Amino acid sequence: MYDLAAISSWIEFAVRWVHVIVGIAWIGSSFYFIALDLGLHRDRNLKSGADGEDWQVHGGGFYHVQKYLVAPAQMPDDLVWFKWESYSTWLSGFALLILVYYFGAEFYLVDPAVADIGIPTAILISLASLAFGWLAYDFICKSKFGDDNTRLMIGLYVILVAMAYFYTSVFSGRAALLHLGAFTATIMSGNVFFTIMPNQRIVVADLQAGRTPDAKYGKIAKQRSTHNNYLTLPVIFLMLSNHYPLAFASEANWIIASLVFLMGVTIRHYFNTIHMRKGDPIWTWLVTAILFIVIMWLSTAPMFRADEPVEARGAALRFAQADGFENVQNIVTGRCSMCHAAEPVWDGMHWPPKGVRLETEHQIAMAAKQIYLQAGLTHAMPPANLSYMQESERAEIVAWYRAATSD
Repeated sequence: MYDLAAISSWIEFAVRWVHVIVGIAWIGSSFYFIALDLGLHRDRNLKSGADGEDWQVHGGGFYHVQKYLVAPAQMPDDLVWFKWESYSTWLSGFALLILVYYFGAEFYLVDPAVADIGIPTAILISLASLAFGWLAYDFICKSKFGDDNTRLMIGLYVILVAMAYFYTSVFSGRAALLHLGAFTATIMSGNVFFTIMPNQRIVVADLQAGRTPDAKYGKIAKQRSTHNNYLTLPVIFLMLSNHYPLAFASEANWIIASLVFLMGVTIRHYFNTIHMRKGDPIWTWLVTAILFIVIMWLSTAPMFRADEPVEARGAALRFAQADGFENVQNIVTGRCSMCHAAEPVWDGMHWPPKGVRLETEHQIAMAAKQIYLQAGLTHAMPPANLSYMQESERAEIVAWYRAATSD
């Protein structure tokens, strides 16, 4: 019978799998429709009254696509709505946030070296910040400030930079970049749920009632969809960043995140320009490369703050006081710490894998679940058993973890 640690790990895996699947569906449809809209031939006088058309080939067949600027003269019998991809992505992402960062707040969300705050406070900050992101963004979009798209995008970027600095000032580095991604993704999904879909429903209702729909609803929806287009790539980077300590463990992590948003703009500008048939702006790749080189350079800033004595508390204290901890500490120190150290001694390794250090009692206690799953319950660590961990040592890790969690 699997214990709770294994069950929770599989649940997290399943939710992450769903999140990736629906995220691919959302991003794919979003990128496709932006490319379709930009690439439409609008110089043709179409008898249907459509704003533009395009011929495409895929999967052995030809497709003739037309877009109506406001709406067709008559509502079609069956209309496909693209919304569940967005909703499912946000819901599964929020479920992951709960599973990893709320249930595991002591290990992943709160870092006393950054801000000594309680777990309930940290979770409340997380929830409030996501709500604030949507409300602030939606407000400036609807205000006179949002009448100018360029000014609006600059304002949004300033908000994102400010949030990057804020998150890195209250959460662990890993949680900070993940939350910045969730903050941005909430804005994107909010655009679909609160703006794009309601506007489309208004247009449909007008058609069904025999009224001429107002073109403003389509323009507003397209503006929000364009914002989503430019924010997608940075969100993907931020969601992946928790696997790469070079991104989140650097003291310049908030600057790295800020530059990633600029890379999202340069990359999407290239593809959007190509789709509009307005040239081949190769210069955007040069700018992107320069930004990435700067990010790489910033990542070599001190990756960890100077160590200060940290007193174990909560779950970490329970693991540190459990029977067998002293033996496990010796096992981990002998088999794992040559890699999982601030300065690894393993040849060719310059930083600890995943940013996990296992040099002190506190660090080992904080990583209890990972040690149990990867070196006790499975043989994932050490990789290829390079440090020759014995079966008896793995058994001691299992016995220690279960002793600490048996109550």
